[in-house]
Amino acid sequence: MWGAEVSYRTYQKRTAALASLAALAGSAVLMAAPVAHAEVVDVEYNCKTPIGDKSAVSPIDIKGVESGDGYKITMSWQKGVSSSPVELGKGAMTPSATIVLGGADSGTLTVTGPANQEAIPANTPIKINDLSGTYTPKKTGKVDFTAGVLTIKALGTVTTCTPGNDPGPSLTLDVTAGSGGTSGGTGGSGGELPQTGPLDSVVALGTLGGTVLLAGAAGALWVTRRNQAVRR
Repeated sequence: MWGAEVSYRTYQKRTAALASLAALAGSAVLMAAPVAHAEVVDVEYNCKTPIGDKSAVSPIDIKGVESGDGYKITMSWQKGVSSSPVELGKGAMTPSATIVLGGADSGTLTVTGPANQEAIPANTPIKINDLSGTYTPKKTGKVDFTAGVLTIKALGTVTTCTPGNDPGPSLTLDVTAGSGGTSGGTGGSGGELPQTGPLDSVVALGTLGGTVLLAGAAGALWVTRRNQAVRR
């Protein structure tokens, strides 16, 4: 009996150690989760229009979702930044913009979008549709995405709007060159496929950690029950 009791205590210690290791594994996975940061930034646009200079401030939101070997980057305007003295009929206005890359990478990313889907009344702020483009990491590290020049083409004219307040980044991604990175942007940009944004990555990695923990607990339970069966 004494020998069986010692054996049972040994199994208990092993069970506790196994559960602790599983919990640590889950925590380590979560701590290793990649980091991304996004925020809405007010951008003061100074626009050169066919009828003179205009300026307006619009909150800019830039989002990123991992897609294949890169990221789908989406730029959104919450307010209009220019207007037209005449009505712009459906499909008459086409926007595009650049996003300035900083941090581990440099250069610009061009984002484009569809023409206006509804007529825009005269002297009404032009609401820019969401613009998107694909970013493929060329460097490893944290890359900043900052609003650049907005270009509006309408009725044969071109309006160019340049940020005048030196805005900060709207999005920062932690990427890996050549592999599409390991994190996506936050801010609510949804992918059609299962998302791999930072929160989704954390959740996915947390699930992995939970799986490790459950596997450890299951193993511990099996060892305990096996030992009890032996005692019987």
